[in-house]
Amino acid sequence: MHTAQPAGRVRLNVGGQVFETTVDTLTGAGEGTMLCAMMDPCWNAAGAAGTAGGVPEYFIDRDPACFASLLDMLRTGELHVPAGVPERVLFREANYYGLLDRVRAARIGELDLKRVRLAASVPPGRVTADRPIVRAAPDGGCCVTHTHDTTVRVYNWMLEERRPVCLTPAVSRVRDAAYLGPSSLLVGGLGMAAFSALTGDLSHHFRLANLGESVDTLALASDQETKMFASCRGISRYDSYGIGVWDCITGEQAGPLLYPKPESKMGSTTKLQWLPNTKTLMAASVCSSFSMALVDSRDMSVVWSWWYDSAREGKNRCVVDAAVMEDERSVCLISDHHDLGLLDIRIQGNSGNVRWLHQSKMSSTSKCNSPKLAVHGGLLSASKDDTISVFGGPKYDLRLALRGSQGGGAINDFSVGGDRFFAVHKEDNVLDVWETPLPPII
Repeated sequence: MHTAQPAGRVRLNVGGQVFETTVDTLTGAGEGTMLCAMMDPCWNAAGAAGTAGGVPEYFIDRDPACFASLLDMLRTGELHVPAGVPERVLFREANYYGLLDRVRAARIGELDLKRVRLAASVPPGRVTADRPIVRAAPDGGCCVTHTHDTTVRVYNWMLEERRPVCLTPAVSRVRDAAYLGPSSLLVGGLGMAAFSALTGDLSHHFRLANLGESVDTLALASDQETKMFASCRGISRYDSYGIGVWDCITGEQAGPLLYPKPESKMGSTTKLQWLPNTKTLMAASVCSSFSMALVDSRDMSVVWSWWYDSAREGKNRCVVDAAVMEDERSVCLISDHHDLGLLDIRIQGNSGNVRWLHQSKMSSTSKCNSPKLAVHGGLLSASKDDTISVFGGPKYDLRLALRGSQGGGAINDFSVGGDRFFAVHKEDNVLDVWETPLPPII
């Protein structure tokens, strides 16, 4: 750890343009940054080109316009991209000085769905495919794959495409992906493995301990710490699905597979959602009829289950997605007709009734697509066609509607995380990114 010099003036000649600032401003860049290290007494004395009036001066052979923007960010906390300078050039210069984390904090505000704006639309960059899925990373990046594809496209928070990841053998199709953290990506399909999200390198494969074989995966979830969960079966056992838990660090299975009992009416689980407050896992099946369960992660036991009985309601309605609300007391359901419903999961079993909200809350502009649900910040997001509707309040009134790329077609999937909202279109696979601008510093 360095011992900071007393606050004083310092000059930096960057690409022929001289900047004068204080030692405190540069050390405020933080440990591990180049500018902070330059103020350390242990810094190579030859680093200073000389002194003028007792003020040390350093020469840095980099872009002066970008440095001016970064220096202003250190002074004010606000980031302004210089006119005529592409954002990626500024990011490159920030990386040189070790300021990328500071730039990200100044660039992306905490996600507020009531104030989001469309920040970018990223083209697929290759031949489009049907049914794309997107998963948000904790650092503002994401990954995109397709239910019948063999690779996963990975993007960093600057929306630059990194090296893709691929299950082995190369013919293994991907069905789902989940982030363990900003640098670790879990991928499942005909096989299950962990990869570095930074380099695309394989970390390890996950196998079924009792069968000693690879895992055929339908859905993934992570506790954002050390455990991952998967709805899966052995490659040789196509008739029996279960939910398993693995240690993300070692890749070893951390418990037996949970095979749902017939009375739970749980089919093949197609969606998993980790609930951090209760340390439970929501498992939902929408294959033939809808059913869901809550699983205690400590012993992988079912503590609550429910299934939708359309005959009891007397309506031709199918539930196609579910999301547990952030209070973990209720779950929101969406039907194939885009009806929204709420279910109190504190009521045991099928004695709980769904409180269906009025169908008119889901507007339509084109041929419908399979709807999806997500929750964030007490608000509920639901997709229909080319629009994502955001609901809030005690009655879940419509707050706003998000539309992305013009002509992109129906939204096939969306994901919230890393202070960003991602949506991928079915027809052209364009990836839309929404974020909340930082409020001005007064």
